[in-house]
Amino acid sequence: MDEEGKPVYVTDLAAMKRAGRRIVVVTAYDTPSARCAEVAGVDVVLVGDSVGNVVLGHANTLAVTMEAMLHHVGAVARGLKRCLLVADMPFLSYQTDVATAVRNAGRFLQEAGAQAVKLEGGQAFRGQLEAIIAAGIPVMGHLGYTPQSVHAFGSERVRGRSLEEARGLYREAKFLEQVGCFSLVLECVPAELARVVTEAVAIPTIGIGSGPHCDGQVLVLHDLLGWSFGPRFKFVKEYGNVRGAVTGALGEYCREVREGAFPTEEHSFHAREYERLTREELEETG
Repeated sequence: MDEEGKPVYVTDLAAMKRAGRRIVVVTAYDTPSARCAEVAGVDVVLVGDSVGNVVLGHANTLAVTMEAMLHHVGAVARGLKRCLLVADMPFLSYQTDVATAVRNAGRFLQEAGAQAVKLEGGQAFRGQLEAIIAAGIPVMGHLGYTPQSVHAFGSERVRGRSLEEARGLYREAKFLEQVGCFSLVLECVPAELARVVTEAVAIPTIGIGSGPHCDGQVLVLHDLLGWSFGPRFKFVKEYGNVRGAVTGALGEYCREVREGAFPTEEHSFHAREYERLTREELEETG
């Protein structure tokens, strides 16, 4: 539990992989969550475009804009001193052209306080990846299930179940290493494939729904705290029941307000110049 330790840099993650030390990543969206993650000892905080469905109520991540992401990345940055902060580049912030991609990636560092960005996809975005990295902006890759391609994938989340698809993902992982990404998220790929990729690349792999063989793991803070609604993904483990705690506290608040039990003298303020006051005294004109 250390929020005042040595800051984590992108170069530290490769050293952690070489040393066999697992990397802990959490996806969070606001200052209190960031502070809790740092005190708990998390290494990397990712501000995901999953803010769209987790916090903002959208059906998926496609509605999330650059302005929304800058807002949330800035909030998280203000809660961190030690953790490495990675910002997710949202839909159409980098896919259209190289210049737009570099400009938007730079905004996360310049305006919001991130130290790195994350992009979904591989060789299709070679130009964008090369230009962003050449500009001095560290990039985390993302392969497997890529939520911005939800309409292309349909209902199937797991990628790489066929040998042909697994070979394609392997090639993409090697490409992302070659192009200069400092790490790679593997989302919802078979554990066997994640193991081979992790062993084949020098950059750290961060798994989510990809088994135990990755160099690190990432979960959404709301999911691991039991603070999400709706069906729980197979790969999520709940380490708390925040949803129940919040609902219970709110229920108690409702009861006490309706019964007149809150607020009490303990929660009240008093004036210094008078003890009792009437409306007539307030209406006096001097």
